[in-house]
Amino acid sequence: MPVGPPGSPGSPASTPTAAGLRITRALARCSDGRSEASLDPDLRVFVSDLVRPYGLPLREDLLREGVGHSYEELAADLLREAVGEDEPVDLLILAFDTPDVRPGAPSSLALSRSVPGGPLAFAVCDQGSAAAFTALRLAAEYHRAGACRRAVVVLAEQTALHYEPAEPVALPRRHAAVVLVCEEEPGAGLAVRQQRHPADRAESAVRPESVVRAESVVRARTAELGPGAAVLDATGGDDGPAAQPFTGLWAELAERLPEWRAQRRPLLVAGLDRRLGVLSTLAQP
Repeated sequence: MPVGPPGSPGSPASTPTAAGLRITRALARCSDGRSEASLDPDLRVFVSDLVRPYGLPLREDLLREGVGHSYEELAADLLREAVGEDEPVDLLILAFDTPDVRPGAPSSLALSRSVPGGPLAFAVCDQGSAAAFTALRLAAEYHRAGACRRAVVVLAEQTALHYEPAEPVALPRRHAAVVLVCEEEPGAGLAVRQQRHPADRAESAVRPESVVRAESVVRARTAELGPGAAVLDATGGDDGPAAQPFTGLWAELAERLPEWRAQRRPLLVAGLDRRLGVLSTLAQP
């Protein structure tokens, strides 16, 4: 078939270059103290309604003292630092495991006011540590659908659980937030895969053979990326550093991402939620 001059239909110059959504920047920060929202009487009402059907007792001491941090306050300044005023955001997703202390005011919508562009904003929760991967998977799907060119994923955890859980859960040592800026770049974008691994309900943990299978999946995905791949693997033990079970893995990514991008290394991040039995992997060629 004849090929026209550059810029004409059918010419090489007019063929669009494939582009994908990739994590280009990441910032992490821990915080101490508390939010005034932790003393709001509505928090007690909300938590009471939440746990009443399950017969779980409230942590009256925490509610009385005002312990915990609002995710809006925790992440707003970090967002402003991560995203410039001339960088409009199309999508903002907040992901968390430990509940926020402002249940009546969605923090995802409040955080959308901290970035330019008036992005679509929503939250992902009730998925344990897998929620971070789910948020990134959704961002990639929005990009594939043509709905965003720049997305921001906010990961947050705070130290207070205002009721006694039915089984032991890992709580963070400090309040923490991580901001992942995802932007359109030439080439393949990030790809997230998630799958269930059998869990022992009596132990509320994945079975040992599932950990072995998870490690096998990580090795296979690393091989797909080729030599030189940078790997953050939290499948062999608790997801992320024990002190920060939800954000710790991603804080490590924030620390190392600039170097890995400068070296043009492909990236693999993997985590296994041991309570829910969900294996998640993120590959960025």
